[in-house]
Amino acid sequence: MSTVNVIGLGYIGLPTALMLASHGVDVVGTDYNAELVATLNAGKTTFKEDGLDQLFADALAGGIRFSNEYQKTDTYIISVPTPYDKFSKKVDPCYVISAVHSVLEVCEKGSTVVIESTVSPGTVDKYVRPSITEAGFVIGEDINLVHAPERIIPGNMVYELLHNNRTIGADDKAVGEKVRELYASFCMGDIVVTDIRTAEMTKVVENTFRAVNIAFANELAKICRHDNMDVYEIIRICNMHPRVNILQPGPGVGGHCISVDPWFLVGDYPSLTNVINESMKTNDGMPDFVLQRIHDIMAENGISDPARVGLYGLTYKENVDDCRESPTLQLLESQKRHLAAPLKVYDPFISEDLVENQFHDLDEFLASVDMVVIMVGHNEIKENMEKLGGKVVLDTRKVCKADRVYYL
Repeated sequence: MSTVNVIGLGYIGLPTALMLASHGVDVVGTDYNAELVATLNAGKTTFKEDGLDQLFADALAGGIRFSNEYQKTDTYIISVPTPYDKFSKKVDPCYVISAVHSVLEVCEKGSTVVIESTVSPGTVDKYVRPSITEAGFVIGEDINLVHAPERIIPGNMVYELLHNNRTIGADDKAVGEKVRELYASFCMGDIVVTDIRTAEMTKVVENTFRAVNIAFANELAKICRHDNMDVYEIIRICNMHPRVNILQPGPGVGGHCISVDPWFLVGDYPSLTNVINESMKTNDGMPDFVLQRIHDIMAENGISDPARVGLYGLTYKENVDDCRESPTLQLLESQKRHLAAPLKVYDPFISEDLVENQFHDLDEFLASVDMVVIMVGHNEIKENMEKLGGKVVLDTRKVCKADRVYYL
């Protein structure tokens, strides 16, 4: 195998490229974003992640290069975004198709195209194969197709790239085994080789399972709130049963996996996905539920001005700088329709101004509010609980031990 060209250097593509390069694979990372490529070529990473800077240093020592140009080689890993339409609930494969077309313009005969991007089941058959054959290429002779969905989560990417099991979907088992060997250069988990449609389905099903479990926990939270019961104690006791593992409720579901992937199934199989559909509606409705809790707690504590309420956390999960599908952003959109004045917001991981009334210093943020809503359980707030003294706190993540704390 010669140079591996990794296409798309975002949250998934960049760590993958760095991991390969740091384990002896010759890698060129390609992205259309000239500023991003320039930043990487200047020796700087483009987002925060534990262990990423060291991995970057190792990859640079391993000879990784970054370019806006696609490379003439025999192996490509496509890791571009796959947005979905929030109304039709269908995946938009346009970036994947565009990347494939660009590969076809430069690739060697017999090259292997590995699609890492998460796609809905059937996307390769419906969109990728036709685009290749319409361009005059014979699949299995001119181009080998493989789907190797990523299975990592922001905040723990480096560890999970090394240790998580992986799935390789291929038309030809021999090609699949060759790609398995490529990933085995760094992956210590089990790597299963199967067909492409199965690989597509397993990735989406994994995230859908978690989404449904979270929805169950969120419904339990609403039930317990209705009758003044402690949902966390109930879940703790239930999880003592050897065959029960209920996840924790929260203010909503964010990121570009659990909050998105299940909609692929709903969009493709609308009459067959009633449980999934209702689960996603439950999760999507949690920011509104939190907003109602804020209103009720304000009234109970005599807080009449919404401007004296602050949301701690903008990212979709703790200790990352990723705001994709963030429950806080969803809540702020809903809040515009319900409260006269905007809530204040602060997140230690977000340095640029994303929303109105955003603060960039914890102490200044806390001094400006009487009520704090913990939307994200960053380590910072866990380590500064004493600063919440005297504040009314709504803790949606069950991390707080302040004087006057409310939960979901």
